[in-house]
Amino acid sequence: MKKKLPPLLIGALLGASLFLHNLNASEGPSDAKGLVIFPPEIVALPIEQAILTSPPRVPPPLTRKHSARVVVNLEVREINMPIADGADYTFWTYGGTVPGSFIRVRQGDVVEFHLNNHPSSKLPHNIDLHAVTGPGGGAASTFTAPGHTSKFTFRALNPGIYVYHCATAPVPMHIGNGMYGLILVEPPEGLPPVDQEFYVMQGDFYTSGRFGETGLQTFDMAKSIDEHPTYVLFNGAVGSLVGDKALVAKVGEKVRIYFGVGGPNLTSSFHVIGEIFDQVYYEGGSKTQDNVQTTLVPSGGAMMADFKVDVPGTYVLVDHSLSRAFNKGALGMLKVVGDEDRVIYSGKEIDSVYLGSQSEAGSESSRREAELKARIAAEIRSNPTIAGLTKEAQEERGKQVYMGVCFACHLPDGKGLPNVFPPLAASDFLLADRERSVRIVLKGLSGPVTVNGTTYNSAMPPHETALTDQQVADVLTYVFNSWGNSGDAFKADDVKAIRNERH
Repeated sequence: MKKKLPPLLIGALLGASLFLHNLNASEGPSDAKGLVIFPPEIVALPIEQAILTSPPRVPPPLTRKHSARVVVNLEVREINMPIADGADYTFWTYGGTVPGSFIRVRQGDVVEFHLNNHPSSKLPHNIDLHAVTGPGGGAASTFTAPGHTSKFTFRALNPGIYVYHCATAPVPMHIGNGMYGLILVEPPEGLPPVDQEFYVMQGDFYTSGRFGETGLQTFDMAKSIDEHPTYVLFNGAVGSLVGDKALVAKVGEKVRIYFGVGGPNLTSSFHVIGEIFDQVYYEGGSKTQDNVQTTLVPSGGAMMADFKVDVPGTYVLVDHSLSRAFNKGALGMLKVVGDEDRVIYSGKEIDSVYLGSQSEAGSESSRREAELKARIAAEIRSNPTIAGLTKEAQEERGKQVYMGVCFACHLPDGKGLPNVFPPLAASDFLLADRERSVRIVLKGLSGPVTVNGTTYNSAMPPHETALTDQQVADVLTYVFNSWGNSGDAFKADDVKAIRNERH
């Protein structure tokens, strides 16, 4: 009986065969054909250097009323950057960011495109711009080895907002490592003016570890083939658009969001909680639809959404396939400041209802953890007795987990919901058995329990697939040392032993 090859090896072999095939196809290296001989009317065009910006910034609108020869210099870099708190990933980038640099040109421009692959890169890369009319969208002309530069020219024939991405085999791996961005081709008359423009892209990431697992993460080909992403992210990281990194606007301003989906696999149901898009340039083209609540953006597609912000508060950007937002990272903020208009909206803003660990409490906890890490590093240099600070930092990490997972039932003050969910604050049931507490977080609990003399009959779902050993240890350390509780720190190794119990 023949043994089956493991999925990861199948993926590697598939990628290798695709790579070899593409060496003979449009994605591989092609012979340089020499400089383009432009006709006189093209030679006469003024030459401009393109302004490239990193997300969420957008280059300023083009004010010229004529075509130009626009020079774009874009560099590929393979960089280790945070994908989540405590977790790094080796991103492959255009311009050092995910998504890559935003490019803005005008319909009719002749674009001279230079793709540079930094000498530190390990692999060749290229670029396929969906705004290009020609084989591979430029991929056939830009296969570039580390330390080399490729150049080609194209004319921007069609207005719209377009995705660009790497098309080097295995293509899903290159895109899945962050190689995508947006290029805007403005119509000759320009776009309707707005007060604020923002650049956001969604991508799905497939890491070897689970969501939130710390340390350097690597690409998992088997997960990518099965389309089971660990993370679904806005702008390449959990929390990239929350707290101090949130988008900001003022009451009365008109906002435009350029939103694209790099993929490599998932589409997006893009929605801003508490707003209605006045106009959506759907699929990135010139047609608009008015008064849109949620717009579908395909993988490898983009759109523009315009809307006026009428009242202050925090507006939450999500993929409305909501497990991606609240469990995989596809969540951001637009913070609007200014005077209230209680005729339009009379209610009270409570962003923790939606945000969990990204709420003000969660963001403050994240900042506090960073401060404690700095103090720990300083203490290590001067005093080896750091156990207290280490425990305090673990509590702050645990608070972030609690605000993301536990607070909806047990509430931020740990008091629970009367007759529904038991309290964690001063809980005799919780504090009586530390191993049982770990087991409940991992395996769940249903049926009646008595806490502080009151019987509760509800269900707690298991979290062993959602939380890492360290996250379970952190959140229990926080709970056991909050709201009047007191106890020793939990260790990830102890959680791991209970996770691996066999019955």
